[in-house]
Amino acid sequence: MKLLLITGGSRGLGRALCEQFQSRDYKILEFSRSAPHEYSIRTDLADPETSGLIVANAIEPIDPGQLQELIVISNAGMLEPIGPTSDQSHSDLIKNMNTNYVSAVLLLTEIIAKFQTAVCRKVIVNISSGAALKGRAGWSLYCAAKAGMENFIRALALEQQAQPQPFVPINVDPGLIDTEMQALIRETSSSDFPDVDLFIRRKNQGLLVPPDEVAAAVIRILEQESLSFGERYETSKY
Repeated sequence: MKLLLITGGSRGLGRALCEQFQSRDYKILEFSRSAPHEYSIRTDLADPETSGLIVANAIEPIDPGQLQELIVISNAGMLEPIGPTSDQSHSDLIKNMNTNYVSAVLLLTEIIAKFQTAVCRKVIVNISSGAALKGRAGWSLYCAAKAGMENFIRALALEQQAQPQPFVPINVDPGLIDTEMQALIRETSSSDFPDVDLFIRRKNQGLLVPPDEVAAAVIRILEQESLSFGERYETSKY
């Protein structure tokens, strides 16, 4: 069995990835709040402990010995609240950090614990962003989580290299995707996000790539015979 475990597959890049992996005969378990697919499991990543239990219960029946390949894609993320953290409620700050970082780490931890001994090709993909490398005013939470996840993946890669049956953790920067998140960015006031005009220009100049094209590039990365532990891949090069 070829298995894909993915968070945030309800729309945008996540949905496109689900569709393309399904066409390649992967069994899919998709975790998201809206859970739109027949293979979806309703999961609110703003609640890390509950979402961790949901994922653990969902993968418990799967026999690691039956796996031919396991692809794990940590894709879910949220940008809101946009603006200085001092202007936001504590509950909104915690929701963002739980969704973008805490739940991502907990879910990967559950998956690794379950399938560490599986004898097959195993790849963990963290869908990252240019925000992991560059701070932007108004995006402090998002930038922090993306940078934190990239470094988590790099450290995880070092740990996995010491395992007899390792996962190969990688970061993937999907570049500029034409998604609902981009639309949200363009609707933000310049007082909350000073770089908003840059993102409007990118849209007007046709620089945003459709999600299905980015998903195809992610798959081309994964189809390489050899992936480097902890490497950062950019879909624009594939």
